[in-house]
Amino acid sequence: MNNTWKIYILSLISFFVGTSQFGIVGMLDKIAASIDVPVSTAGQLITAFALGNAIGAPIVIVAVSKWSLRKQLLLALAIIFSGIVSTLVTTEFLPLMAARVLLGIGTGVFVVTAYAASAKLASPGKQGSAMANVALGFSSSLVMGVPIGRVIASTYDWKTIFWIIGILSIGALFAVAKMIPDMESEDSVPLSQRLALLKSPQLALMLCVTFFVFLGFSVIDTYITPYLAAILPQTEHGISAILFALGIGSVVGSKFGGLLADRIGTFRTLLGAMSVQMIALLLLSADFNSILISIPLLMIWVIACWTFGPTQNFNLVSLVPGASSIVLSLNSSFVQLGFAAGAGIGGMAVGGISVTSITWISAISAACALLLFISLHLFIHKKSIIES
Repeated sequence: MNNTWKIYILSLISFFVGTSQFGIVGMLDKIAASIDVPVSTAGQLITAFALGNAIGAPIVIVAVSKWSLRKQLLLALAIIFSGIVSTLVTTEFLPLMAARVLLGIGTGVFVVTAYAASAKLASPGKQGSAMANVALGFSSSLVMGVPIGRVIASTYDWKTIFWIIGILSIGALFAVAKMIPDMESEDSVPLSQRLALLKSPQLALMLCVTFFVFLGFSVIDTYITPYLAAILPQTEHGISAILFALGIGSVVGSKFGGLLADRIGTFRTLLGAMSVQMIALLLLSADFNSILISIPLLMIWVIACWTFGPTQNFNLVSLVPGASSIVLSLNSSFVQLGFAAGAGIGGMAVGGISVTSITWISAISAACALLLFISLHLFIHKKSIIES
C-alpha cells in the first residue's frame, strides 16, 4: 500500500473520531431523556469533551512525545475505545461525563498525531495537502456527524452510533498497527514553553478573541436541536435536514474565509466575519418564528463563524511565524475552551431562562470578540505610529 492510501486511512479514521465529538449535538434531547436529566444538564457532556480535548490531550501528547507516531496513534485509539465502552455500559450522567472526558483526550491526541504522521508520509512538497486531508476528514464529521446522529437516534437508539464508532475503532487499531510505519516523532515542546508564548499581550488577546467567537458558537451549536424544535415546531421531522444544511455552511465558511483573506486581507475578513455573526444573532433574537427567516439567518451565522476559523489561524501564525505549530496548538485549545464555556453557559441559560435566550447570549459573546479585536488593532496601530 502506498503512502497516499495510508494518509486517506488516517483521514477516514479522523472522520469517525470527530463524529464522537459532534454526533451528540443532534441527539442531545434523546440523551437527556434516556439518562433522565434536563437538556441543559446533558449539554455539559459537550463541556466535558472539550475540556478533555483542550487540557488533557496536550498533557498526554507531551508525556508520550518520545514514543513513535504509530504508538501514539494506537494509544489515542485505545483511549477512544475505552471512552466508547464506558459510554455504552453506563446509564447515569456522571459516568457518562467521565466517558466524554476520555473521548476528548483520545480525539485530541489522535488528530494532532495524525497531522504529524500524514506530513511524514507525504511526498516532499505535499505535506500541506496531506495535513489538509486529515483536517477535511475531521471537519466532515461536523457536516455529517450531527445529522447522522439525529437520524440514528430517531430511528434506533442514541447509543447505536457509539456501537458503530466502537466497532470502527477496533478496525482502526488493526489498520494503524498493520499499515502505518513506525515513524519517529519530532521533539516535543514542553508545556512551559508553549504557555510562555501567552506572555505576549498581543497573542494572548487574539487567543481571547478565538475564545469568545467559539463560546458564542458553542452556546447555540450545543443546544441547536431543542432550539430548532422551540422556534420552528412544525419542522420537527426536518431537523436532520436543517442540521445537514448548517454543516454544509461550515464547510462553505471555511473555504470562503481563505478566499476572502487572500483578497481583502485577514483584518477585514476577521472584522467582517465577527460583525456578520453579531448582526445575524441580533436578528435571530428578534424571534421572527418563521422558517423563511430563521434558517437563512442561521446559515449566514454558521458561514461567518467558520469564515473566522481558518483566517484566525493564518493571522496567529503571522504574529509568531517562528512558532507556528505551538501557536496553532494553543489556538486549538482556546477553541475547545470556548466550546466548553459555551456549553456550560448555554446550559445555565436553557435551564434558568429559556432555550431561545441562547441567541442573544451568543450575540453578546460575538460583540465581546469584535470589541476586543478592534481595540487590539487600534492599540497596535497607535504603537506602530509612536515607534515610527
